[in-house]
Amino acid sequence: MFGRDNDARRNAWLRQTLESIPPGQRLLDAGAGELRNKQFCEHLDYVSQDFCQYEGKGDGSGLQTCTWDTARVDLVSDITAIPAPDQSFDAVLCTEVFEHVPDPLAALKEFERLLRPGGCMIITAPFCSLTHFAPFYFTTGLSRHWYERHLQDLGYTLECIEPNGGWLDFVAQELWRLPWIGKTYASQLLGWLALVMALPVFALMWLMKCLDKGSSELLTFGWHVVARKVKQAPDS
Repeated sequence: MFGRDNDARRNAWLRQTLESIPPGQRLLDAGAGELRNKQFCEHLDYVSQDFCQYEGKGDGSGLQTCTWDTARVDLVSDITAIPAPDQSFDAVLCTEVFEHVPDPLAALKEFERLLRPGGCMIITAPFCSLTHFAPFYFTTGLSRHWYERHLQDLGYTLECIEPNGGWLDFVAQELWRLPWIGKTYASQLLGWLALVMALPVFALMWLMKCLDKGSSELLTFGWHVVARKVKQAPDS
C-alpha cells in the first residue's frame, strides 16, 4: 500500500543484494536480532551477532515489539567489540541497527577490522524514524553524506547508495498511522476523523509521486548502502 511499503522495498533490495554474493562466502550479520535476513543467506556461511539485551518490552515508551527472541544468535557481544579474528569475513551485513548503537562510527570501524580486503559491507539504517526499542534508541538522521564521508575515510569504495522512498512515501506512512496516534496520544475518534479528512490528500500525493523528481533528497526512510573494502596492494 502506498506509504507503507518501506519494509517491502528494503527486503526486496536486501534479497537481491545478498543473493548476489558468491556461494560459500562467510557473512557476519551484525545486530541480527531475530535473524530475519538469514532466509536470504542460505547459500552463505552465515554467522549472527547481537548484544541480546532487548526482550521486546524495553522501557515501555515509543514503539515496542512485545516479544523478541534472540536465542539463536551465534555471537553475543557489543557490536563494537565482536569476538572474531581480524579479516575473518567476506561480507558484513548490518540492517536497521545503527539507530540502536550509541556510537555507529565505532561499529563501522569494527566492521572494517573484521572484513577481508575486497569484501563488501551491506548497510541499511533509518534517515528518519519514530522512537522504537527504547531505551536502546540513540540516533537518527544518518544521511548519504555520513556514509560517503566515513566509508571513504576508512578506505572503502561505494558501490551503491540509494534512498528507500522519498518525502511523499514518508508523509503517507505517517498519515496512515493517524488512528493509532490518536488512540495512543489523544483521542481515537479524532485519529480516525483526521485519517478520513486526509483521504483527498492521498489522491494528490499519488499524483505527485508519479512525477516525483527526487524528493528523497529532502526526506527518506533510510539509505541502502554497499561498500567494498579496497584490496591490499601486492607486495612489491
